[in-house]
Amino acid sequence: MTFKEYIQKDREKYEFLHSRKQRLMKMIFREHEYVIWKFVVLLRKEEFYFNKGNMLLSGYYRRRKNILGERLGFTIPKNVFAEGLLVWHYGNIVINAMARVGKNCILHGNNCIGNNGKGDNNNNPVIGDNVDIGVGAVVIGDVYIADNVIIAAGAVVNKSVNEPNVVVAGIPAKIIKRLS
Repeated sequence: MTFKEYIQKDREKYEFLHSRKQRLMKMIFREHEYVIWKFVVLLRKEEFYFNKGNMLLSGYYRRRKNILGERLGFTIPKNVFAEGLLVWHYGNIVINAMARVGKNCILHGNNCIGNNGKGDNNNNPVIGDNVDIGVGAVVIGDVYIADNVIIAAGAVVNKSVNEPNVVVAGIPAKIIKRLS
């Protein structure tokens, strides 16, 4: 597998990449979409080379990703997100390295996905495919989020959401709507 194949599902999520003119304009003006895409590329390069066993290149891209991540407010470790990651806005996204997130996850910014802070690094979230995490939403503790779940803005998920195709909201988060 080449790197281009490895990153293809992420690339599909960023619509501005489909038009050469849009891509050039975003790059020239350093629009936030372009800078976030650059971070995702560095994240995926770190993962790609780490998974191939090339620690030198993995380390090189990890450093570049972390430098850009400082500017953006992102702390996203390797091999947490499956393919199709989309980040809408930068600013304070913190992800625990032991969390696992499925395909096509959408982060809207100001998110935290991590353990419950009790010192045990085994209590981390497992998030399914096609999960949309709203602005300011937090997923903490030993929880499972099913596929096709929308987590509303500002929600705090500290209990598992085992039912797919639902919207959860509130503190603590509860199912407020079932999707067809």
